[in-house]
Amino acid sequence: MPDAFVMRSLDEIQFWSRIMKEHSLFLRLGFRCEDTQLINEANHFYAVFEAIENKSHTLPLDADPEIIRRFNLEVHNAVSHIWAFKRKILGLILRCQLPGANNFPLLVDHTSREANYFRNRLIELNNGTLEPLPDAIIDENVFFLRIMADHAKFISHLLDPSERKLVEQAREFSQDFDQLLFQAKDLESMRPQSQTVPLLDQFLDQNRVSVKSLRDFKQTARDLIYACKIKSIIHPLLADHVFREAERFLHIIDMFEQHLMGHQVHMQQLEH
Repeated sequence: MPDAFVMRSLDEIQFWSRIMKEHSLFLRLGFRCEDTQLINEANHFYAVFEAIENKSHTLPLDADPEIIRRFNLEVHNAVSHIWAFKRKILGLILRCQLPGANNFPLLVDHTSREANYFRNRLIELNNGTLEPLPDAIIDENVFFLRIMADHAKFISHLLDPSERKLVEQAREFSQDFDQLLFQAKDLESMRPQSQTVPLLDQFLDQNRVSVKSLRDFKQTARDLIYACKIKSIIHPLLADHVFREAERFLHIIDMFEQHLMGHQVHMQQLEH
């Protein structure tokens, strides 16, 4: 049977290395022609994460955990460097040193938060310090709900203003996910314990409904962009990128619900 540490590590790297690779492309597309140094750095990171992604698909699920542990460290180093690159870009934008560049400050910050999430996950995997279930549920939802809220904001600003209906839908999703995020942060400060399974279950159910709606909206928008049926400045790959992240969030919600169900069954067995 494959080692759980190996499976989890490769899954995280395969998903997030592709995300980091695509961030490099999106950042590069937003630079001005004269930003040759930044363009070269973005191209470098694209190549680095493409190589990591390719390598992750060659490693078998029955690989020696020590090999995977070393790979995690290698990837962590690369992610730390792209995180620093993203923060550097954000600093330049906030100091008005990249006038005319087409990267929103929030988008650059967004990509750096995802890099930080990725490198922290690699550390947790190597150290065997993943959070207890209730904490993990809340923290993952706080992170991803903000990501989803950001996506809705980016979509509303990158659609052509004449796409009034789609712009309005994106704004509604932004408001919905802002509210869900505030709700999750309230729960975060309360820190419910493992005995509060129904509370956490309801929390996940509510989030799932909204994430599914946003996922479907993103899928429709992606398909329309690929078919050249709506007016926007959204790169087709960006449309697919945000769709995949919504799918990832749904997968995580499903995984947590399965764990909660198993925990509830275990507690009932102990009571009897």
